[in-house]
Order: sequence, then structure tokens, then C-alpha cells
Amino acid sequence: MSNVLELRELVKHYQVGDGEPMRAVDGVSSTIAAGELVALYGPSGSGKTTLLMLVAALLRPDSGAVLVDGREITELSENEGAGYRLREVGIVGAPSDLLPGARAIENASLKLWLTHARDAERRIEPLLERLGLGRRMRHRTEQLSMGERQRVLIAQALSTEPKLVLADEPTGSLDTQRSREVLELLSELCRERGTAVLLATHDPQAAAFADRVHELRDGRLREYRPEQPPTPLPGGAPEASE
Repeated sequence: MSNVLELRELVKHYQVGDGEPMRAVDGVSSTIAAGELVALYGPSGSGKTTLLMLVAALLRPDSGAVLVDGREITELSENEGAGYRLREVGIVGAPSDLLPGARAIENASLKLWLTHARDAERRIEPLLERLGLGRRMRHRTEQLSMGERQRVLIAQALSTEPKLVLADEPTGSLDTQRSREVLELLSELCRERGTAVLLATHDPQAAAFADRVHELRDGRLREYRPEQPPTPLPGGAPEASE
């Protein structure tokens, strides 16, 4: 299976005051294949969003390379970057990114309209149906639940049939049940379409849906080790942690 995304020794540091630079991304190398969902797990401030912004060509690295379908994207001009994000990569944003007052189908087909696709709304309808929004696609943003808004964002991200999807905390505003539903739909759709997914999250449930999980701490990828529950002592009391 071919790699859709390849990161090569990617580095992005920020200078904060007179102190040591903050090593948001510090020599990251990784690959994601077609149809593979890879989770980037770590706490807030660990560099996850910076890494996604580098892959989205919204930031330029200090060094290293980002290859998407074999194409180096770190030196794209502003216009080229906008075209890349419009056509070649899908970004699952936050519910607040939806246009207020617009119908679900209008928000979902926005990228198609911007690429001058014919029959944009007709083309997006099957995807909205697949996402369980068949009866809600004519409802306006304010009439949708948070889970429904997140599904509209997934439809928008997948509308141009990108080879790569980036999702930054896609379940951050959802309860446990809605999070599971959204993650199941995202993973199923991307596997069906052969779309590579890089998902940044601090939610262990989100990480559980991934084919592989990397932990990002201090700008570096590490082996992901889920927290283990305390070991019960004889008699049922949990062992005290040190």
C-alpha cells in the first residue's frame, strides 16, 4: 500500500521571550498509507496542532519535508497553499467553522462550490445520507446538534475526495456516545475511500479507533503507552500509586 503522507525530520521551534525556544515539532518522521487512520495522541500544548498546520501548509517548518502523494508542500506559495487545502487535503474543523444561517447541505458542499464543481449540492447528498443526515440536510446550522455539525464538517472535508484528511480534536465538543458515532463514521468512510487520516487528539477513545497511535511530547514522537488502571490488591483495594 502506497504512502499518502510522509514526514521527514520535520522541525518547528518557536522563540518565546529570551528563554530557550519551544520545540513544538522536533525532528518528526512518519508515514501514513492510503486508507490508514493514524492518531497523534498527547495533551494540549504538546505540538499536535503545530504538526497538523505544517501538513496543511499553514506553517512552514524550520527544516525537514512534508510529502503528500509524493509532492513536497513545504515551499508552496500562499495561493498554492490555498489551492492545496481546497482540493488535495480535507480538514475536519470545529463546529464554529460552519457558516451561521446556512443549511447543512450548503456548508457541506462549500468546497465543491469554491472549485466550481457542477451540481455541488446533488453531489454531496449521498455523503450526507451516508452520515445519517438525510433528513437534516435542509436544516440550518443553528438547528443542528453538535454531533450533526461535526458530521457536516466530515462531509465538507471529504467532498473533494482528497487523499489525505486532517482532523484536530474532532470530538472535543461531543459527549462519549456522539464521539464514538463520529469516529466510527470517519474511520469507515476513509477506509472505504482509501483516504489517509491524521487525527490529533487527547481523547483515549479517539486513539482506540486508529490503526496506529503515536504520542507527541516535547515535539517528538514516542511509543504510545495507554495509562494502565491500578493493580487491585488482595481484598479488592487498588494498589496505591507512588
